[in-house]
Amino acid sequence: MAGDARTDEATSVNIYGRTYHLRGADDPQHLIELASIVDTKMREVADSTGTADTLKLAILASLNIADEYLRSDLDDKTPASARVEKRLGRMVTLLDEVLAE
Repeated sequence: MAGDARTDEATSVNIYGRTYHLRGADDPQHLIELASIVDTKMREVADSTGTADTLKLAILASLNIADEYLRSDLDDKTPASARVEKRLGRMVTLLDEVLAE
């Protein structure tokens, strides 16, 4: 589709000091934003816990992100809520890819 920002090209993102090359049908900027959210949350968890184990940080960060999501008003199925739900699903997929490397 002309003007569509989606691509199957690899998008490079940086999460907690590591570069990952992700492929997907999503807009590359969207993948970069998702990675930024994960990176920020991992750094927050590292600062608050003092742990340096990246796997533990990734798990704790994902739990924090999921908690924030569930605490949001999920019963409100407004378009904004649906977008948040879709983005969370993409974040989980991204985290799965990161943990698989």
